[in-house]
Amino acid sequence: MMDFPLTLDVILRRAETIHGDRPVVSRLEDKSLHRYTYAQMAQRAKQLATGLQSLGVNPGDPVATLCWNHYRHLEAYFGVPLSGAVLHTLNLRLHSDDLAHIVNEVQDKVLIVDKSLLDIWHQFESQVNVSHVVVVSDDNIVPEGTLGYEDLLSMGQPTTEGLPELKENQAASMCYTSGTVGKPKGVVYSHRALTLHTLGAGLTNAFELREEDCILPAVAMFHVNCWGFPYLAAMIGAKLFLTGPHLDAESLLDAFHSEKVTVAAGVPTIWHAVLNKLDENPQRYELSALRKLFVGGAATPKSLMQEFQQRHNLRLVPAWGMTETTPIGTISNTRAEPFGSPDEEDFTRRVRQGSPVPFVEIRARGTEGIIPWDGKTMGELEVRGPWIAKAYYKRPDASDRFTKDGWFRTGDIVSIESNGSMKIEDREKDLIKSGGEWISSLDLENAIMSHPAVAEAAVIAVPHSKWSERPLAAVVVVAGKTVTAEELRDFLQPLVAKWWIPDSFKFIDEIPKTSVGKFAKAALRKRFVES
Repeated sequence: MMDFPLTLDVILRRAETIHGDRPVVSRLEDKSLHRYTYAQMAQRAKQLATGLQSLGVNPGDPVATLCWNHYRHLEAYFGVPLSGAVLHTLNLRLHSDDLAHIVNEVQDKVLIVDKSLLDIWHQFESQVNVSHVVVVSDDNIVPEGTLGYEDLLSMGQPTTEGLPELKENQAASMCYTSGTVGKPKGVVYSHRALTLHTLGAGLTNAFELREEDCILPAVAMFHVNCWGFPYLAAMIGAKLFLTGPHLDAESLLDAFHSEKVTVAAGVPTIWHAVLNKLDENPQRYELSALRKLFVGGAATPKSLMQEFQQRHNLRLVPAWGMTETTPIGTISNTRAEPFGSPDEEDFTRRVRQGSPVPFVEIRARGTEGIIPWDGKTMGELEVRGPWIAKAYYKRPDASDRFTKDGWFRTGDIVSIESNGSMKIEDREKDLIKSGGEWISSLDLENAIMSHPAVAEAAVIAVPHSKWSERPLAAVVVVAGKTVTAEELRDFLQPLVAKWWIPDSFKFIDEIPKTSVGKFAKAALRKRFVES
């Protein structure tokens, strides 16, 4: 009996044949729209694969991208692995020194870069050795010494003839972590892992996607496989809208309205901005097509979920994952319930990170071993499954995160309900231990952000002579409103334990963010603790 390998070309063939007439739409640099079909995308992906061969790219060679979300980047998602090479997406928001370190560690052979991002490339170009630089340009005018992307495609053929036979356990792509301690760490994904992730994440008890959907990932394609949405959309045949560099709230809402988007995904900071824009002019946009707004990358404030639903009848659905989990691990919609006007208890339940998607297992370990699933006991989350990483790329020093029996230690502190619904209580490094008791910085942040005058709040631990640590809250006030520290203390009295209330509130203009939109608490500690 012949084995049928689980490789990405299976998804590409399905997109080309079964869903060939379904649309892919990209917003370009000048905000104009490019439209074509999955069949056309598949043809160009094969041209890219064979074009890379003509540049001397061999199976296993890494090919880097430094690109926004657009249709050519989508072609690279399929074309690079189809050639047998490894797609390596570079996070354009990392420091140039980190980018140089990553490219040198991986030894990328080719770089595909957007013309508008050449300034970033030039910042670390002299520190690396890349054989070919391919420039993506709408006018196909590229700098001397580089190759135009369309010219590269013209060197290839829209066929798989001559391409290597793919093996399901060979590397297909890789990403690097962001916001980590020390240098970013690489994670390599096999064809099997990506294919199974696509299957599992698209099921009813996961993202619940349909062919008639229009999916808009407000998630960077350079960050952890864009949460898997490019592969998911192609497998299911859903219309895919790619935002280009335009991730501002007005551009997103315009796309939701004009393209009849049904499913979108982004980090909380994205949805905060969208909510504010909606509040400014709630009648401007027709959003009745929107089924779900997935939110991940950081804990979802309950107040954000409530405000979206109560003021605009839009549903936020939390999800959890990491670079090491490819990334989807849990989603908070695996228990169906009526959608109407849920009470406080319903919101408390729905704001959890949810149950593991099919094929993923979870558990949590406390000081005395594996914790019970009682919804109260806290421990460090561990996960395993067919798309969970088993090691970091060239980082044996970080091997303690991976157990011999396949579990990955996430560093997230969680509690788990009896039905498997998981809630992130905090990151291990962000928990505040005051007088021997734990304070969840995430729960405290969510309580502060439920005040109508607070736009954002981040809580960190500061040393204390008596209690070891006490919470400090950095607060951004909504434009045009005012609030004092004393008013916030009074507001928090009925919401959290009295000893949780921060000793200090610092009012700042903006909370620093990581390259993927999470609160950069290390920067806050440097500002308020180490200064």
